[in-house]
Amino acid sequence: MTERVAVITGGSGDLAGAIAAELREEGFIVHTPGRESLDVSAPESVEAFFREIARLDLLINNAAVRDDTLCATMNEQRWDNVLATDLRGTFLCAQAAAKLMAKQRNGHIANIGSFSARSGPAGQTNYAAAKAGLIGLTQSLARELGKRNVRVNCVLPGFLRTKFTAGMPGRAIEQALQMHELGRFNTVEDAARFIAFLDSLTFVSSQVFQLDSRIARWT
Repeated sequence: MTERVAVITGGSGDLAGAIAAELREEGFIVHTPGRESLDVSAPESVEAFFREIARLDLLINNAAVRDDTLCATMNEQRWDNVLATDLRGTFLCAQAAAKLMAKQRNGHIANIGSFSARSGPAGQTNYAAAKAGLIGLTQSLARELGKRNVRVNCVLPGFLRTKFTAGMPGRAIEQALQMHELGRFNTVEDAARFIAFLDSLTFVSSQVFQLDSRIARWT
């Protein structure tokens, strides 16, 4: 039996580590490159990394950055840096993965989004725009790749207490918590279990999954 291969970008993050553990339990060979080995914002880095991958069954586009500030103080560099990783980086990796998967006529791309895409908070115009773009990217790519038996989905894992959110102000965290109808956040472990399970649903593509109890304004 051919071993399944997964790549999780942003591999040094807490969510990536939890997903990797779940997938290894299911028998995957898992690559978790960090920025040093895969800078998703750099086309040459993406090309070099995927050139070394002979087979790919699952790509999880998890790499992301935040640089929060109000629009009035946002400069072009801060805007561009976030979109370069969070949106263009996802596109570049998905494009490279799709070439492998289309040849195999099998594969799954899971893009890690954010609730900010559906209800952008103040101070996150760059991040919210990038994550909203991921939803459109997911659905367009799913249409393009469906005939090749390649699935593309987007997962909004919810507010997770990780290194990525550790620097957020306490007020912002409390406001986020108040939006949850269940009064609690999702956990990294639960998000990872869902993402690993989603890969087993071979009939599901072009979908957006929100893993918390906030009420979405649009899809």
